[in-house]
Amino acid sequence: MYIFPLEQVQGWQHIEDVADKYCSDSNQLNQCTENLIEGNNAYAVGNSKEDVVPGNKPIRFEVSKVNHLLRQLEGKLLSYKMFARDTKPSRNIGPPTECFVYHARAIEVSLPSAKDGKHTQTMCIELVANRFLRKMVRVLVSTVIREAVAGADEDALLKLMDATCRRATAPPAPPDGLCLVNVGYEEFDPKRCLIP
Repeated sequence: MYIFPLEQVQGWQHIEDVADKYCSDSNQLNQCTENLIEGNNAYAVGNSKEDVVPGNKPIRFEVSKVNHLLRQLEGKLLSYKMFARDTKPSRNIGPPTECFVYHARAIEVSLPSAKDGKHTQTMCIELVANRFLRKMVRVLVSTVIREAVAGADEDALLKLMDATCRRATAPPAPPDGLCLVNVGYEEFDPKRCLIP
């Protein structure tokens, strides 16, 4: 589970660092600019809405787009080597990098604050797999947000699996939102997932 605060994104310096790398090439930048979202469920990453001008990196995404991109990974045994970091070169090919993702979903929820009782809008990303590689979840979270900002095709994450350089994926999201919910050894049961 990764919990990403939507209302406080602008105050997260780490997210600003990730946002600076979101749309790196000119084609992606043009695509991002065309796909800025003005609706209620669009959230800023790194800057305020007033900072959006043609030529600047776009900064908005929809949680539903993130969910749609993630669902393309479900039920597939894939090599996640492009989404891993700090792994030994000998483990970068073959079965050591393959993971089977059973469940990959994103949803917007309102979570209460322990400090003042106010609620914070967040995006929760739930991933259930047979295993995870080092930093895989954090890189996957930042990459799926980048692709949602860019208005990428639904198979964008699958295409990144075939990349030859890890720079094709985004840098890891901050560790602050990462939560381990459960470790299990029994058969996957979708009824046990938190996000339907």
